[in-house]
Amino acid sequence: MYEATFRVGDTEQPIPTAGREVRVDLWCNDHCDLVRAVGDDADAALADVAATVGVADRVRDGGEHVAVTEECLAARRSDNVERYVGRHGCLLLPPLRYADGERVSRVLALSGDALGRVYRDLVDDGHEVAVESKRGVDAVTGEGPLLDPGGVVPQLTARQREVLLTAVEGGYYDLPRETTTAAVAESVGVERRTAEDHLRRAERKVVEAFAGYL
Repeated sequence: MYEATFRVGDTEQPIPTAGREVRVDLWCNDHCDLVRAVGDDADAALADVAATVGVADRVRDGGEHVAVTEECLAARRSDNVERYVGRHGCLLLPPLRYADGERVSRVLALSGDALGRVYRDLVDDGHEVAVESKRGVDAVTGEGPLLDPGGVVPQLTARQREVLLTAVEGGYYDLPRETTTAAVAESVGVERRTAEDHLRRAERKVVEAFAGYL
């Protein structure tokens, strides 16, 4: 199987984010949507949603705003990705994300060719599309989650993953620490400096992947 992340930039978005400090995640449930907005302009983004389909309920926790709409935005969206995805037997992985005037869509397909056809259809219909990422996924190997949360789990090398997991399981990140990099190195069978290098590289990838969600 293959998973691709498409960034689609259109002038008309159902949730305008261009020029705004906001990220909006949308889960469609046919009769209504769950909308999560984070950022300084979250109120403005949800006001647009309310004006379009109405808001049945809304809660706020710090900088996070969550709302349930009265109607589904899919019927009102000119950027309805589902029809492109369904046309080629692919699966749209929720949530849809809106940020910086673009929507980010994660698509799962049985073949790379199917993803290519989705891309070409979007472009042929006048959408501005960039492929942010594309990867093969294998539900058997267990190298990582098949569908990670929002596509943010970073791609670690096998050795980086081994060293990081060994450090976590050994209590390296506990307070106080229960192990050392020397012990981690011995456990995986490498020199201490090598283990520390793998650990730093893995930590950097994880931090950079999640920094935008904090």
